[in-house]
Amino acid sequence: MMEIVLDWRQIEPQVDLNKCRQRAEQVLLELGCDDESVLSIIVVDAKFMAEMNFKYRGKEGPTNVLSFAQREAGISSGNPNLLGDVVICWDRVVSDADSLGYTIEEMFTYLLIHGILHIEGFDHDSSKRTEEMESRVDSIFHDLFPDNS
Repeated sequence: MMEIVLDWRQIEPQVDLNKCRQRAEQVLLELGCDDESVLSIIVVDAKFMAEMNFKYRGKEGPTNVLSFAQREAGISSGNPNLLGDVVICWDRVVSDADSLGYTIEEMFTYLLIHGILHIEGFDHDSSKRTEEMESRVDSIFHDLFPDNS
């Protein structure tokens, strides 16, 4: 059974945590991850995300999602199924949902999918890879929200 660890920092959880875990599991299974996989999802405020974005990417301001893959870091945790951490900025979830016309739940899930794909090696370092990643995010998102086409 997969282990999805949710850590809400600075704010109270504002999405259904069980649905969040289920959707994360669905994404991981769709990507072919082992059913013993472990994933951490951390939800932070804009101030904390801005600090992380500057520390790890050298960029100002809060981004909407950051991913930290265990294998990329070269860290051996003793658990080969530990995938890494997806850090989501709650303030950006709310503002992005409003500006893009998503519900809060849809926007949170969209960013979660994006973050998990990064952990699984997807990136947007070139236009071809960006297109491939966006297509995969959209495909998984529409599997989870079939009425949102």
